[in-house]
Amino acid sequence: MSTTVTMRKVRTGSVALWVVQVLLAVGFVPTALMKLSGDPVMVTLFADIGAGQWFRYVVGTLELAGAIGLLLPRLCGPAALGLAGVMAGAVVTNIFVLGYSPVVALGYLVVAAPLVRFRRSAIRDLVRGFS
Repeated sequence: MSTTVTMRKVRTGSVALWVVQVLLAVGFVPTALMKLSGDPVMVTLFADIGAGQWFRYVVGTLELAGAIGLLLPRLCGPAALGLAGVMAGAVVTNIFVLGYSPVVALGYLVVAAPLVRFRRSAIRDLVRGFS
């Protein structure tokens, strides 16, 4: 009786994308949980923004959903797109509303934006599913 072993060729680029996605997801989870749990730092930050505490819940939910989505093959592209949008908003808010340095938000944006390009097929597939 012979056993056939099927070897699947793993592309280095694909592995690298998944490593980046996992690291980005790990980076978003703590801040999302801080927003959703009402950490005093986040409550104060969103009070300074002036949009109301409901906005803290929206941003925290988007960050947590995005982090989870980065780990799911069908949602990794749309999740990266959503997180890039959230971080673009954070950059603008840090500069023009809070007067803070946008370096951290910009760093997350710089990591998320290329994922949007490399995972564009997942975005296209999801959009096609709606039509």
